[in-house]
Amino acid sequence: MRSSSYSVMPARTLRALVVLALAAGAVTVAPTAGAETAAPALAAKPYMGWTSWSMQSSKYPGLNPDGDYSYLTEANVLKQSDAMAAKLKKFGYEYVNIDAGWWMDKTWKSGFDGYGRQKADPVRFPSGMKSVADRIHAKGLKAGIYLPAGLEKGAYGEGRTPIWNADGCTTADIVYGDLRTTNGWDSSYKLDFSRPCTAKYIDSQARLIADWGYDFLKLDGVGPGSGKSGDQYDNVADVAAWNKAIAATGRPIHLELSWSLDIGHAADWKKYSQGWRVDTDVECYCNTLVSWENSVDDRWDDTPAWTRHAGPGGWNDLDSLDVGNGEMDGLTKAERQSYATLWAIAKSPLYTGDDLTRLDSYGLSLLTNREVIALNQGAAPPAHPVTPSDPQQVWAAKNPDGTYTVALFNLADAPAAVTADWTTLGFTGKATVRDLWNHENLGTYKNRITQALPAHGSRLFTVTPRGDRLTWTGIEAESATNTLAGNASVADCSACSDGKKVGNVYLGGKLTFNDVLVARAGTYQIKVSYISGDARSVDVSANGGGATRHKLPATGDWGTVSSVYVPVALKAGSNTITFDSGTGYAPDIDRIDVPKSS
Repeated sequence: MRSSSYSVMPARTLRALVVLALAAGAVTVAPTAGAETAAPALAAKPYMGWTSWSMQSSKYPGLNPDGDYSYLTEANVLKQSDAMAAKLKKFGYEYVNIDAGWWMDKTWKSGFDGYGRQKADPVRFPSGMKSVADRIHAKGLKAGIYLPAGLEKGAYGEGRTPIWNADGCTTADIVYGDLRTTNGWDSSYKLDFSRPCTAKYIDSQARLIADWGYDFLKLDGVGPGSGKSGDQYDNVADVAAWNKAIAATGRPIHLELSWSLDIGHAADWKKYSQGWRVDTDVECYCNTLVSWENSVDDRWDDTPAWTRHAGPGGWNDLDSLDVGNGEMDGLTKAERQSYATLWAIAKSPLYTGDDLTRLDSYGLSLLTNREVIALNQGAAPPAHPVTPSDPQQVWAAKNPDGTYTVALFNLADAPAAVTADWTTLGFTGKATVRDLWNHENLGTYKNRITQALPAHGSRLFTVTPRGDRLTWTGIEAESATNTLAGNASVADCSACSDGKKVGNVYLGGKLTFNDVLVARAGTYQIKVSYISGDARSVDVSANGGGATRHKLPATGDWGTVSSVYVPVALKAGSNTITFDSGTGYAPDIDRIDVPKSS
């Protein structure tokens, strides 16, 4: 299955059922980012390719004629390899990733060799996995494979199954005595790495896929994450063992972790792998590949907290990019472009789950736009929201050459205008704008650009400043001139600009900044620096006027500061700006910065 895939009902519930039968997980083989012997080039940029899970998991007519998940066969994988080589290879797509089920027959019965390692199903893959990898390589492409975390139950063999190249070791010697389960579907027994035989089992699996010639491994159901928490589902030791085992093979194999991983362990994922899924499956497990609501649109909320963790050597994986098949994708053209835009600017790996043999012209144009691909693959950092997580959003990143990547999104269900104000980029005055999707120079815009967007629509620009850098007036939240109300209180904060913040802004709690001075009246983009372990909303108002409610993205934990810009109408002279929790819980506030000119 893909990512967290093994779902046949509502996506999450299905996942549990199918995985129990399927033994879990989708794999893609990739080089190891943390391995000492791994070349620095591993995951130097987000990988690009194709994966089988989206079509395996779909109910679209004709995709799985022999039963659920039956799409995965040697013939279909090679057909997609041929199509990738012909249509996408020249644009940078190279990985052909075989997902969950390659070792299972069509009744979901798993096959294992004499050492408890997954064995290719002879009907699905009659030539064997090495032959398939060889034929993918013959196209100038790379081959990926999939495995679930832990020791699959079917491999246990009452504890008598020997471990390859480990004299005296059996499966009883590598798991906990109580046979506690692990991974996102509880389809495997948890490996006990305090026992000397256990690492030998991972070594044997790594050696097998390396000898087959795979270049990428997707390890699925990894926790903390995958919908599970607690010691039983902590697979950090598994990931570390895989990192070491892959390095020992001498073959550069990209290790990708799945799914919906715990951000609290981001340091571990970065240390031991080249990529990590930040969310649940993007597939809808319905009669299309995906749908906007389940769960493409989740990524705008869930990605921001992870942005700071992405970079050369390891990337935030937003899951499959299914924008190439039109009707089968289950999305409007506007949604397909927005989907592709977010993946590109977030520096997510660009791998599609579409049928490459029948890409429509619009889908092909999205997948092969050289300017957008260059943005994803180049030195530009991941973009992040510069406005709150409201229906109309602006995401941006400052590029090494001084330009800015700017994306406008209208996530509302009706058309709306979206404005990118140059103030949120740190300058004012004029800037030239290039439309990347349409390969068009739009000319010069002063102070801002506004675009009318359809429902779920987007635009993607490169903005080149021609104006002046802004100066700001900063005001700390804990300043003695401010007013606190309700539960709001000052607290220590090592990550905050002055070592303090205002927290406990909940259930009527308020923070009012007094004596906010501006030279002239106007709408100002106020930079709000805050901390919030989850996405939280706050009402913002000026001078006792009407408030606007904004949802601020999660910062990932309660020790990381992020910032967004909110528009506030101020009068010339002295103003008050109030942050009111209303009936809910607001973020903790570090400070605000007010531009000295509007």
